[in-house]
Formats: sequence, C-alpha cells, structure tokens
Amino acid sequence: MVSDIGRSGTATPRIVNRADPRVHQHGLLHRVTRLAIVAPRRTIAAAALLLVAAGIVGIPVAKSLSAGGLQDPASESSRAATVLTDKFGQGDAQLLFVVSAPDGVNGAAARAVGTEIADQLSRSAHVTSVTSAWTAPPAGVASLVSRDGRSGLIAAGIGGGETDSQRYADALSERFAHDRNGVTVRSGGLAMVNAQITRQAQRDVLLVEAIAVPLSFVVLVWVFGGLFAAALPVAIGGVSILGSLAALRLIALTTDVSIFALNLSTALGLALAIDYTLLIVSRFRDEMARGATRDDALMHTMATAGRTVLFSATTVALSMAAMILFPMHFLKSFGYAGIATVALTAIAAVVMTPAAIVLLGDRLNALDVRRLVRRIRSRAAPVRKPVELAFWYRSTRFVIRHAIPIGLAVVVLLLLVGMPFLGVRWGFPDDRVLPNSASARQVGDELRSEFVNDSATAVSVVIPDTDGVTKDEIARYAADLSRVTDVSAVSTPVGTFVGGIPVGPPSSPTGWARGSAFLTVRTTAPLFSERSEAQLRRLHDIPRPAGRTVEFTGTAQTNRDSVNAITSRLPLVLGLIATVTFVLLFLLTGSIVLPLKALMLNVLSLTAAFGAMVWIFQDHHLGGLGTTSTGTLVANMPVLLFCIAFGLSMDYEVFVVSRIREFWVASGRTPADNDESVALGVARTGRIVTAAALVMSISFAALIAAHVSFMRMFGVGLTLAVVVDATLVRTVLLPAFMHVLGTRNWWAPAWLARLHERFGISDSQRRGTLSGNHFQGRKAGGVTLLAE
Repeated sequence: MVSDIGRSGTATPRIVNRADPRVHQHGLLHRVTRLAIVAPRRTIAAAALLLVAAGIVGIPVAKSLSAGGLQDPASESSRAATVLTDKFGQGDAQLLFVVSAPDGVNGAAARAVGTEIADQLSRSAHVTSVTSAWTAPPAGVASLVSRDGRSGLIAAGIGGGETDSQRYADALSERFAHDRNGVTVRSGGLAMVNAQITRQAQRDVLLVEAIAVPLSFVVLVWVFGGLFAAALPVAIGGVSILGSLAALRLIALTTDVSIFALNLSTALGLALAIDYTLLIVSRFRDEMARGATRDDALMHTMATAGRTVLFSATTVALSMAAMILFPMHFLKSFGYAGIATVALTAIAAVVMTPAAIVLLGDRLNALDVRRLVRRIRSRAAPVRKPVELAFWYRSTRFVIRHAIPIGLAVVVLLLLVGMPFLGVRWGFPDDRVLPNSASARQVGDELRSEFVNDSATAVSVVIPDTDGVTKDEIARYAADLSRVTDVSAVSTPVGTFVGGIPVGPPSSPTGWARGSAFLTVRTTAPLFSERSEAQLRRLHDIPRPAGRTVEFTGTAQTNRDSVNAITSRLPLVLGLIATVTFVLLFLLTGSIVLPLKALMLNVLSLTAAFGAMVWIFQDHHLGGLGTTSTGTLVANMPVLLFCIAFGLSMDYEVFVVSRIREFWVASGRTPADNDESVALGVARTGRIVTAAALVMSISFAALIAAHVSFMRMFGVGLTLAVVVDATLVRTVLLPAFMHVLGTRNWWAPAWLARLHERFGISDSQRRGTLSGNHFQGRKAGGVTLLAE
C-alpha cells in the first residue's frame, strides 16, 4: 500500500489506481482503449482518413445553406405568402433597386437607367413581377419616389425558393447595381438581405476561426503544459468541425439548413474538444502521478473520465436536440449542428485521445513552455501540494463555512443582472442586422427615412377563396379595414380606400387571380410597437367578406406567428429538457435531489446572459456593442441560447458531480463526509472546469466579431453563460447548496434506489469509512483510496 505525506504532515485523500476486472474487462470503452494501446498508429491513421473525407464533403457546405428560416412554414403568414407567390407572382423574395440622380427621378439620366433595368428584369427567367417609379400606373408612383424626388424604386419578385432566390438576387445585383452616367444604383430588399447575410456569415466563420484557434492554442499550451498535448484538442476539434459540416451538407439534401449553423459547429466543436481532451489528459496524468503503469492508468482514465465524456455529451446533445421540435428551420438547423458536433467530438475524444497518449508516450509532456518560462525567470519547478493546500479546496471550504450568506448574495446578484429580461420585446430581423457597409442595409435605411410607404410595415390580406364573393363585399371589407387606427390606405382589386372612402384605382398591383384576391394595408404604426400590435388585432377583428377565410402576412404578422410558434411549443421543449436532464443525472448519481438542484442552478446561471442580451442589444447600452438596436430581440435567439447554454451547463455539472460522487461513495456518508466529498470533487475538477471554460469562452467570444448583429448577440450571451456557470455557479453555488442539503443530496425513494442499482451508470463499489480528511484503505469503482 502506497502512502505519501505532504509537506504539511497531513495525510490527504488520493485515488491510486488498482485495476479491477469488474470495471475494466468489459464494455465499449475498454475495447476502444485496448485498441488504442495495441494499434495507436492505425487508429490515428483511420481518423486522418476520415478527416480528409469529411473535409471533401463538408467544406463546400455553405453553398447548400440559406440565411432565413426564422418563421413557421405552417403559420398563417406563410400560407398567405404562398398564395401571393403561387397565384399572384409576387416571388419568394423581393429584390429592390434604388436609382438616384442629382436632377431627380424625372431627369433623362435616371429615367433611362430606371426603365432599362426594369425592362431587363422583366425578361429574366427568375423574376416573377416588376414595378418601378417609371413604369407603374400614375396612382402608384408616389410610393415609389423618395420625398426629395431624387430617388426612384424598382421592385422585383424573385422566384426559386429561399436558397436559389439568394443566388439569383446576387447575380442580378452584380449585373445592375453599379453607377453609370451620374446615376447611382443600389440593391436591397429581402432577397438581397438574405444573400448578403449568407455571404457575411461565410466571412464571419473564417474570422471567428482566425481569432479563436490561435488564442485557444496559446491558452492550451499553458494549460496542457506542452505543444504536443496542446495540439491534441485542436486536432480533435478539427475532426468534429469538418465532420459536422459534412453532416450538415447531407442534411441539406433533404431539408433547409441555416447558414448560421456553421458558427455553432466551429465554436462548439473546438470548445468541446478542449473540454473533453483536457478532462481525459488531466485524469491520465493524475493516475500516472499516483504510480500506475501507463496501460492501467489509461484503462482507468477511460473508465472514469471517458465515461464522463460520453455521459456529458449525451446530456448536451439531448438538450440541443430539443430545438428540432420547433417549426423554424433556423432553430432546427442549430439542433442538427449541435447533435452532430457533440456526437463527433465525443467519439473523436474517446477514440483519438488514448491513441495519441500511447503514440506520444513521454513526448505528451514535451516542449513544455511553462518549464522554459520558469528557466528564463530562474524559478524552481512547482512542488505538488497536498490537496488541502490547493486553492480550489480552500476556496470551496470557505464557501461551505459561509454557505448561506455567500449563496444568497450570488443568487441575488444573478437575479438583479437578469431583471432587464422582464422587459423583453420581440421583433423580427431585417436589414439592420447587417453592417452599415452592406447595400441592403443602406437601401433599408433610405426606405425608412426617405420614402412615404415602407413596404416592411405593410400588411397583405389574402382571401384564398373568392368564389361567390362580390366586388361590393370586397369594397365593404376594404373600407372597414381603412378605418382602423394608423391605417393610411387600403389598396384592393376594386380601388383604394382611405378612412372608409374610395379615393381612386388600386395604387399597388392587387387583384383577382384564379379564385383568390389580396389587399394591401398601408400603415403608419411603427413595427413591433404596441400601436402595431393593437392595429393587427383590430384588423383581424374586422368581419370577413361573405364570411370567407382571410389570412394576413407581412412583417408584423410574421413576427406574431413566430413568437406564437415558439411560445406554444416552449412548455413541451422545456419539459422534455428537464425530464431528460433529470433522468440522466439520476442514472449518474442515484439521487433525485441533485438533478433538481442542477436544473435550478442551470436556469439561474442563464439569468445573467438573458438580462445582458436585453440590456445591451434591445435597450442599446454600451452602444449595443456596435450593432443597431431596433428596440426588440429576435424571439429565436433566447430559445437558441437557452438550449445550447443549458446543455453546456450540464457539461460542467457532470464533470464536477461525477467526481464528487467518486469520493462520496467511498466515504462513511455522514454530513461531514458530504462536505469533504464536495471540497475534494471541486478541488480535483476546479482547474479543469476553469481552464475549459476559459478556452470555451474564447471560442464563443470570437463570435462577437461577427458582423451579423444577432450572431454577435449570440456570442455575448454564450460567453456570459459559460463564464458565470464555471465561476459563480460551479465553484460557489454548487458547494453552498450541497452543504445546506447535506446527506439529503444523495436521497432517493427506496424503489428508485433499487432502480438505480439495476440500471444506474456507476462502477462497482464497496462502502468504506472516512475519518477526518483521511480515506483509509477502501475501494470505490475499482480504485483504492489511500492516504497521501
């Protein structure tokens, strides 16, 4: 039996590996580890071949992705938009050209350019409709000319669906949006917004990688203590990222996938690769330091840390899988990307890491930069301290001694930081998510400030079936609509109405088509305001013509439908996440108290991120970090942040609690043992969790450099969530709560305890005794706990 005494003279608990055939000689992890020991070169070579194949398939994935997907395809607004596209040739997206000249739209130069562009657009196979300030009927010209008369508008409907319409819009913009003969031509509209978002997102992915990878590698060199060891998680991250890109490309063959899923794959792949690799390598080094042979150390490392990696990955992946339940393919895409990235990272970590450890041997610790720095500064190598002298042990003991005041202070702080979220207002993204340099953004700003009617605020009212509906009934309905507060005009197939009075022929291309009709409601109510929402309710309340079904579309209706689609499914999604988390943590711990504690702490850890999102990006504090505030948040983003950050919080929860449990099951299981197990568990994982959180926060903080504003918001939210969880929650609230709960942490009803004994995720164990701080000669999970 081995026993080492620290400089303090105090014997401290330590796990020394004693391979137990009940633990190691069965299971998938045993076979994977044995393969790594026997054939490390072949294992790494196979991984390299898969990496090349994934790169060939995955690198061109951006061409198959789209920028939209923020709305429910089965909603009222989507159904109405389909009718407008199929029966009225409105196009899947609108492409706008603003033609400006110093002598005005009626000058010879502007007229020549405007009519030429409109004529050539009408001949394009991808354009379904064209109207312009030079070709529209006289009654419709006013809405297509700027207030100062210097700019005219050309509006074209683009077909081809969400993905192809971007490509067509890009080609048409390239062809027509350039200055000539003193006339300025700029392109915008939804089709161009989507095209430029897609292009910007591709550039942002490269920018994020250029920032995250070098910074992460510098930190990894310091944390892992060697260039070879630091390169290992980067290689595993590369495998998972390219593999997830290949998976997204295959998924895109059958359904729409958002371009923004690429940002998650790159940031999450690198972050989790570092988490999992650091956990495995750190545990392997601990086992080697305790005197185990390399093979035994690796076997036990994979049976404990490897199992934790797989369990954690399962929890994270299932949390992200909940996003697939939402109808928007924007959220579904992040679900696909999350599942693929987490699964591939975990597989790569448990397969490649042991093989690399065997292949590198002593070179795993070679090229230690820290040793070089110490030599330059003439400092001695650090002496391994007893665990009682370690910072994380002492800080956890301090928290335990003052659990109630410290715990309450942190809870109050998080709630205060999260309070701005109570004032959240939901909105739909428009061209203002793009930087000021984007032409679609410039066109959007000009439409809002210089043109009388902003098409983004208009509401289209579609009557899908007009069989038996007379013109008089349409006129009555339009007149009633025009009397609603803040409605400036209603254009119909039978004329234009203002305040209930017909004032002339239609001022926009409205009409009857194949048994359907639509009307355009012009409004002065600001989008996403109380006035706009109240107006939409009143418009819906107007009696329908001849009792027919009427469906609304437009930005205001789309936003309402999107929020409803999210809120209606939110209870199911949250319930599913809570249930899955509860079950998995019960299988890990055998307790029903710890899963409930984890759920509460994870939600609490997200309050700061949610509050910051509202305070910065909705209320425009700190200059909105360089973004343009619309006074709203995109409803998809908090849901996205919750599902991803909640899963990552569970990642750290599993890391810490699984180690705490190792000490608890080997103890006498008294209240003092509970506190000691918590202190030891945090001490053994505190450095790992902190280092992993630091590198993960670098990966997510790199998203703040993205030029699409809601991805910048996403980066801020995830960075705050990770930092708060790894610091205030895991190292303060977790030990404080576990001290207050005492032995009740590990309680479960007898029937559930029996269920856990049969199906729980645990190693074979035998209860021992704990005297003070000293584990004495007992076994837990195939390892002997001895005094150090």
